[in-house]
Amino acid sequence: MENAPESQLGFLRSKDADAGRIARSLLPWAAAVLAGLALRIWMLTELFEVQGDSLVYGGIAKNLLQRGVYAYNSETTGALRITLIRLPGYPLFLAACFRLFGMENYAAAVYIQIGLDLVACLLLADFAMRIAPPALKRRAAMATLWLAALCPFTSDYSGDPLTESLTIFGITLALWAMARFREAPGWKYALCFTFAVTLAAILRPDGPLVAVALAPAMVAGLPRGAIASSKLALMAAVCVALALAPFGGWAWRNWKTFHVFQPLAPRNTTDPGELAYPGWERWVKTWSLDYASTCDIYWSVPDGPFNVDDLPSRAFDTPAQKAETEAIAAAYEKNDEKFTPALDARFARLAALRVRNNPLRYYLWLPLGRLLDMTLRPRVENMDIDLDWWVYDNHPHETVFCWAYAALNVLYLALGIAGLSMRPRLWMPMAAYFVMRYALLATIGGPEDRYTLEFFPMLCAWGGVAIAAAMQRKHLHLEPAG
Repeated sequence: MENAPESQLGFLRSKDADAGRIARSLLPWAAAVLAGLALRIWMLTELFEVQGDSLVYGGIAKNLLQRGVYAYNSETTGALRITLIRLPGYPLFLAACFRLFGMENYAAAVYIQIGLDLVACLLLADFAMRIAPPALKRRAAMATLWLAALCPFTSDYSGDPLTESLTIFGITLALWAMARFREAPGWKYALCFTFAVTLAAILRPDGPLVAVALAPAMVAGLPRGAIASSKLALMAAVCVALALAPFGGWAWRNWKTFHVFQPLAPRNTTDPGELAYPGWERWVKTWSLDYASTCDIYWSVPDGPFNVDDLPSRAFDTPAQKAETEAIAAAYEKNDEKFTPALDARFARLAALRVRNNPLRYYLWLPLGRLLDMTLRPRVENMDIDLDWWVYDNHPHETVFCWAYAALNVLYLALGIAGLSMRPRLWMPMAAYFVMRYALLATIGGPEDRYTLEFFPMLCAWGGVAIAAAMQRKHLHLEPAG
């Protein structure tokens, strides 16, 4: 090397300098991913549980592998029940994990989810860079990466065997593919987008909203000549056919098995022939406002206790309504806590009376209140924290923690709104997704915080743009004049 020509030494030094610059530029990205990994592993060790819906999905996955049937086992009798109450996406994912890593190995499934969640953070950073103004691109990408990697609300669910984490991955991949297709229209990004929206839709019945909101932005306003119209039409036809194919197969299976047309999952999560309780559902919607109501009352009935004393005062407009509710509860208890069509009819009459007496409450104020509850609650439903977390005297440490968690949630919302107000590229389809999803959520009677988790990919991207703009303003302010 001592005898090497000076030009060669200069070239080697230049390569070493380039490698050093690349390593330094990648260091913040690696630090964010490692911090996100540490957060998710810690949450997994502290909060991991397999219960409720996880057991339903896992039971279907086991029966697929062991018996070749799409069914779960009844909690009360253990009998096998052929079903359509859950879409096949997550059971198939669990079945693949069980086949590869051992039956009921839910831990393997969540490790995969954690990996995909971190990939989603990187995709979201790249997406933010593509929608931010030119001067903000790098800062927006880095800010978005840190916001997504350290978001405790989505990190929590990446360690739970539930559909939320994979759905968030699907939404993020769809956003990224949409932005890339806008820059370079072609089959690669079109098929990637198709896979992403199909994944979101096959996991949850509200998943198709992603395609409805984002797909028009794939083609609307493309520069003239960016892609031939004939090629675009062929691409659209193929992608639509691929996206609909799984639901065609699912609908055909449901028609053969149950003789019903059901391309998604039923809204009331009941199988054909199983008793439904529309009167009870409507009556609950005349007073239900928060997650505590969902846990204490809505999930308990039928087949569980119905304590009138647990109802909030807004469940009764008059003493006569309270007396009728108590009479229905007594009849329900006398019937061994089993619901009957006659009891449901009594709830239907009570609900109709309450709606007639105060239609604004039923159609406007309570739906808005439920949306606020799902948006602003501290998001501690997966933690061992009392539902009445706000009662400081009962558990001061939990109350303080919950208020801090609620403040962090509000911070993410505020950053997202600030970024949206700057109208970055592709803000309209993302805003359309918010509007459509909120409109759907306004129709449910049992609010849950997790129903608004799907907003966080967009909130993080918008928030990253807002932070980048603030950093740019500070940099320009501190830069010396002249």
